[in-house]
Amino acid sequence: MEHECWQNAMLIELQALEENHTWDIVPCPPIVKPIGSKWVFSVKLHFDGSLDRYKARLIALGNKQEYGVDYEETFALVAKMTTVRTILAIAASQSWQLHQMDVKNAFLHGDLQEEIYMKLPSSMTTSSSHDIFILLVYVDDIIITGTDCGLITKLQQLLHATFHMKDLSQLTYFLGLEVHHQASGIFVNQHKYIQDIITLAGLEDTSSVDTPMEVNVKYRKDEGDLLNDPTLYRRLVGSLIYLTTTRPDISYAVHQVSQFMSSPWHLHLVAVRCIIRYLRGSPTHGLFFPTGSSLQLVAYSDADWVGCPDTHRSTTGWCMFLGDALISWRCKKQDHVSKSSTEAEYRAMSTGCSEIVWLRGLLKELGFPQTTSTPLHADNTSAI
Repeated sequence: MEHECWQNAMLIELQALEENHTWDIVPCPPIVKPIGSKWVFSVKLHFDGSLDRYKARLIALGNKQEYGVDYEETFALVAKMTTVRTILAIAASQSWQLHQMDVKNAFLHGDLQEEIYMKLPSSMTTSSSHDIFILLVYVDDIIITGTDCGLITKLQQLLHATFHMKDLSQLTYFLGLEVHHQASGIFVNQHKYIQDIITLAGLEDTSSVDTPMEVNVKYRKDEGDLLNDPTLYRRLVGSLIYLTTTRPDISYAVHQVSQFMSSPWHLHLVAVRCIIRYLRGSPTHGLFFPTGSSLQLVAYSDADWVGCPDTHRSTTGWCMFLGDALISWRCKKQDHVSKSSTEAEYRAMSTGCSEIVWLRGLLKELGFPQTTSTPLHADNTSAI
């Protein structure tokens, strides 16, 4: 807070919050225990690594709220990214334009039904006996897409008139995703994000490998020597989990190493480094959403049997295509031990069906309802 660049960022945030009438400053009732507030600072970069701006956000300390008493807006990252991929697939198929806008401050005009009291941020000079009455909720970056340029412009003007917005023009960089527009479709990758992971792991000068993990190798929870400090392991695995947003080819390998976050061993770190060395040889790989693709939903599911050597549980895997575009996938250990390969495959098909139902509802909301049944492909005759 001693640096001018961050002071200016905080001032911009506070001005926007006050202009949007985010709160009322009132005395805190003696029977109410207000939640705290905190400043979160981030350096925003362009996808090429150059400086965009310094950004400060004022947030409520949601971890101090009680379930069923206080309310906190949360977002499921997996569902959010699946929705983004679905929108990109539709936009590419229909040759829609994609525009991006950024909300300059986090609290918008969604009124809460309950009174939420929050302590004033330390940078605001006022009596400590007063607290903030929160009125509004959080919304992130906005993607606007469609074929009617006039309606898009009208919507942008409406947003500008209501909120403090920044028009980012054509969508090129969104939540760490690099969006490349081509005549044949839309290509999405996380090239810069991969380079950051390689640097974090200190593997800039190592050779690449052809596969993200060794074939037919199964990792146990306690083999070899325990890592003295698991911090780096957890940071690397957390970054790899987010990278699976555009890299389904590492999904299974990342699923394996993420099971040892609580107490990783040296052999597990070797497996993580193998994934990163694989990425070093394929940093520009990603997802392609072709132009003119059909919008028919098709699903595939599979499972191993007793794949985990520690729990003897099987692993579910499925993926969903919208025409030729891959929009959703998952790799997850099953909740129960399956007594046969048939049972393991059937459980995978069941969870795949749940995703199909959700995606059909999403497509209907987006204006592209599925007029026919969705095929689910599997390779186990008994399960079918």
